Amino acid sequence: MGRRVLVTGGLGYIGSHTCVALCAAGWQPTIVDNLSNAKLSVLSRLSELTGKAIDLYQADLRDAEEMKKIFEKQPCDAVIHFAGLKAVGESVAKPQLYYDNNVGGTRVLLDAMARHGVRRIVFSSSATVYGTPERLPIPEDHRLRPESPYGENKAEIERLLAASALQTAALRYFNPIGAHASGRIGEDPRGIPNNLLPYVAQVAVGQRPNLVVHGNDYATPDGTGVRDYIHVMDLAQGHLAALAFLAGGSESITVNLGTGRGYSVLEVVQAFERASGRPVPYEIGPRRPGDVASCYADASLAARKLGWRAHAGLDEMCADAWRWQSGNPRGYPD
Repeated sequence: MGRRVLVTGGLGYIGSHTCVALCAAGWQPTIVDNLSNAKLSVLSRLSELTGKAIDLYQADLRDAEEMKKIFEKQPCDAVIHFAGLKAVGESVAKPQLYYDNNVGGTRVLLDAMARHGVRRIVFSSSATVYGTPERLPIPEDHRLRPESPYGENKAEIERLLAASALQTAALRYFNPIGAHASGRIGEDPRGIPNNLLPYVAQVAVGQRPNLVVHGNDYATPDGTGVRDYIHVMDLAQGHLAALAFLAGGSESITVNLGTGRGYSVLEVVQAFERASGRPVPYEIGPRRPGDVASCYADASLAARKLGWRAHAGLDEMCADAWRWQSGNPRGYPD
């Protein structure tokens, strides 16, 4: 198996944790990131954790000439593609921006790969491609009905991969949370967090006064929405498993990465209170348009094909998230 991998968006939340896992497994990552949703200070943290100097190219995937130079300077055996805009609400407000960045950037990346003989790519897809679940747990053959431009971008990129001559692994993530056990890297959203866990963490650390729980009248055990939360380091290991799968044959694959069980909003709040030893005050607000009662993965295909399973439970995820948040209350230094 080759040992050099190009990681787009490698300074972001999932990309940075995957770089740590790659280095531990003997891979040498090279990062391409335009810093639109990441900070340069992540790079020194990665070197600290891995003991390796990791090359960074600050570039936009849509810059075909720059991508050509990077592939010429840094021959690689595979690509892991994280780079992309990722806020569902913003994608509704700015659909053309999301299409140009996410789909347009991927087209340039795939073209550069083809021109330089790089045949394998692991793609950061999303469970948003499914839309409202028609059955639970959600299997990979569930109908695709994305309900936002962001989700449609992911589905469109999956179609581009399927139509390419490349060996591809599309990994449909459910809800990544947590942080590296060291507390040195973690999730650092810009502005108001779009996702539950970083919002809860910011309430616990005193950055925000309280959490608004959007609806408590769903058909779930406690009335609040249920989601499949997966530890970011389990997710990182899923990318290593996908690389190994692609190296072992010519088959491409599309798989869910989740735990196969759901936790409610209130279960997450209670687990974070246990982890932090601090209260997480909340109030009940109205449901948000588009939210569903429950969403969790059928993760059995990843177990069968990749030999991969998530291991961390909710308490461990929250403990690691709190270690990061309490040690870095305002996120990474600028």
